[in-house]
Amino acid sequence: MTIALPKDVHQQAVASIERYFRENMEEKIGNIAASGLLGFFLEEIGPSVYNQAVADVQERLQQRVAEIDIEVHEDEFRYWQKFDRAAKKGRP
Repeated sequence: MTIALPKDVHQQAVASIERYFRENMEEKIGNIAASGLLGFFLEEIGPSVYNQAVADVQERLQQRVAEIDIEVHEDEFRYWQKFDRAAKKGRP
């Protein structure tokens, strides 16, 4: 699966790489080189980040599914309880 960024996100990422090189490296990097570096990272490292994100989401969803019985639980056989309570209140 190829990881593709929307055009505006790609442009922001390239600008960020260029800035990183400007502020932290001895040499500047051009737009084309920064775009190529981003492409390399997306192809080489992107799947690892993506897979970890999927694993994190799966873990969170499993936790939510495990809690669903608490969130949507309804007590059973409650019909007669309302009459029993009313009868107890009416007793002297």
